[in-house]
Amino acid sequence: MRAVAITEPGGPEVLKLEEREQPVPGPGEVLIRVVGAGVNRPDVLQRAGAYPPPKGASDLPGLEVSGLVADVGAGVTEWEAGDAVLALTPGGGYAEFCVTPAAQVLPIPHGLSFMEAAGVAETTFTVWSNLFDRVGLAAGESFLVHGGTSGIGTTAIQLAKAMGATVFATVGSDEKAEAVKALGADHVINYRTHAFEKEVLRLTDNEGVNVILDMVGGDYVERNWIAAAVEGRICQIATLNGPSKNVNFSRLMVKRLMHTGSTLRPRSIDFKGAIAASLREKVWPLFENGQVRVVMDQVFDLEEAAQAHARMESSGHIGKIVLKVSEP
Repeated sequence: MRAVAITEPGGPEVLKLEEREQPVPGPGEVLIRVVGAGVNRPDVLQRAGAYPPPKGASDLPGLEVSGLVADVGAGVTEWEAGDAVLALTPGGGYAEFCVTPAAQVLPIPHGLSFMEAAGVAETTFTVWSNLFDRVGLAAGESFLVHGGTSGIGTTAIQLAKAMGATVFATVGSDEKAEAVKALGADHVINYRTHAFEKEVLRLTDNEGVNVILDMVGGDYVERNWIAAAVEGRICQIATLNGPSKNVNFSRLMVKRLMHTGSTLRPRSIDFKGAIAASLREKVWPLFENGQVRVVMDQVFDLEEAAQAHARMESSGHIGKIVLKVSEP
C-alpha cells in the first residue's frame, strides 16, 4: 500500500510517500480502506520528533480517518466489509489501509461526505471528553475557546452553542472573526489587537467566564486565570506556546479555580470506546440535523502531505485540513 512516512524528525519536507505492507487486523480490530485522513497538530509534533507514538502503534502519522471497512479481526461483530465509517486511530492514518480498535470506529453521520468525515473523530473525541466529561460545561454557562478557527475551535464553538452555552472565542484576524461568528460564537476577540483577558472581563462586567479550553499554554495560563470566573474551570489540551514560566498561584486560590488537562492518544481503548458511545448518542444527531457541521479548510492529495503540514503550521487555516487518500 502507499503510505506517507516520517523519514526523520524535521520540517514538512521529511514526509515522504513510500510502499508499506498492508496491516492485518488483530482480535478486536478493524481494517479500514482509507478514503480520507485528517491532519492534526499531534501529527505535526510527531513529525518534528516531539510526540512519539505510543507503544504498539504505527509509526505512520494520522490519528483519524474515514473510509470503508475492508476486514475485521476475531471477535468483531458490529462491523463488516463495505461499511462506511470514520475512526479515531492510534496512528497510521496517512496510508491506503489503517487498523484501529473496533470500539473507536463509528458510522459516518448521514449527510457528511467522506472528506468531511475524515475531519470528525480527533476533534469530537477531544472536545467531548474534555469540555463536557472532564470540566462539565453546562447550559447557561459561559465558555472561552482559544484558536477559534482550528479544528478543535470550530468543533468546540458549535458543540458548546448547541448545548446552551454563551461562547467566547479568540482569533488572529478579522477574516477568522467573521468565520467563528458564523458558527455561533457570541463574542470574538482578536488576540493580536486586544488582550483577551481584559476583553473577557469587560464583556462580562468583570465576572469572567465559567469554562476555558486552551491549547496555547505559555503566558496564557495566568491570563486564563484572570479571565476565569470564580470557581471557573480551565482545561489544558496542548501547550503550543510552551510551558508557563511564572504564574501567580494566588489567583488560582482566591478564585477557587480548577485547572486540569489531558492527552487523548495514550488513553485506553475502553476509555475511547466510552467517548465513541457518547458521541454516537449525543453528537451524531447534531451533525445529522445540521446544528453542527464540519468546517473544511483544504483537501490535499496523499502525496501532498508536506504541503498540508505547511498549511497547518502557517496557522492560516480555518477548519479542518484533510488528505484525500483514495476514491470511495
